[in-house]
Amino acid sequence: MVNVIALRSRWFVALALAPCLITVAKQAQSATPPNSAILISGSSTVYPFSKAAIETYASRQNKGVAFKAEAVGTSAGFRQFCSKGIVIAAASRPINSKELAACKANGVRFLELPVAFDAITVVVNPSNSFAKEISTAQLRTLWERNAQGKVMRWSQVNPSWPNTPIRLCGPGKDSGTYDTFNKAINGNETNSRQDYTASEDDNVLVKCVAQDPNSLGYFGFDYYQANRSRLKALAVDGLRGSVTPSVSAVQSSRYLPLSRPLFFYVNDQALKSNPALRSLIVATLEQGVKVAQKAGVIPLQDSTYRLVTNKLYRNVLGSAFAGKLPIGLTVGQVLERSFDEHKKPQFR
Repeated sequence: MVNVIALRSRWFVALALAPCLITVAKQAQSATPPNSAILISGSSTVYPFSKAAIETYASRQNKGVAFKAEAVGTSAGFRQFCSKGIVIAAASRPINSKELAACKANGVRFLELPVAFDAITVVVNPSNSFAKEISTAQLRTLWERNAQGKVMRWSQVNPSWPNTPIRLCGPGKDSGTYDTFNKAINGNETNSRQDYTASEDDNVLVKCVAQDPNSLGYFGFDYYQANRSRLKALAVDGLRGSVTPSVSAVQSSRYLPLSRPLFFYVNDQALKSNPALRSLIVATLEQGVKVAQKAGVIPLQDSTYRLVTNKLYRNVLGSAFAGKLPIGLTVGQVLERSFDEHKKPQFR
């Protein structure tokens, strides 16, 4: 899959560990006051990985510390993180320039840890018998800002589809999925119609599509995986032809431009001062493939998780993306950039 990583093993790579929305153990719950719990907050797409990481850690050891997580959206998670409200932010996109400035202003230094990959999945109701694939051009016709109040029927997206109403379900503005989808499909993170059912909770979006035969939505691959019997994924005709989202399609860099890395951002000071936090991160990195598979997200290779551990031990700080949202990169290109130790000083 990602030969570039093996070739550049001298790089430091970061993988984040996830303390998530589960308590480490019942003992920890009773022994640890609620306000002392270590919290991951942010992306709902990354949330299942965080939860799986805590469960895997709890099954191996109990340090008497509570770990919790919540899904509030990537942007909301970064606001908490850069204001020192949390020590781990779960993100389905890289940190942007505004967030970098906020972290710098508040003295927040961090490690940027890619933990897995995702395929933004376009879904319809299983009773939909006519839609099997959709092109990026058709998605743009349907979702760009100019479509608001105008593109309201299936036949307006594809003339061969029925002239019936279409209901749209998608992430809200605090979601990293919202940013990435709109940058990939509409050319800008904010170029989106707003007349649709929006939520930062992907379970709400699953329900929106599953209960309405006329619906179409998009969200993270893990939520599609967990609800396959209630949803139908469409193949997306993109940079590499018509490709159905899958683990192999993302790992082989064929599902473009809607594949993307998932991250944990970890506060450097907390990592150095809190042994339990560091222990959780190390344990998660050691079991990275297992954690990702349990969560239903797309894992990195074992060798890549080891490189991420190396980045952790070398304490390589800052973002490798310079506040920009990369689109259409292969798995290898994303990881190469993330692992590059020669980042410009202003982004470290």
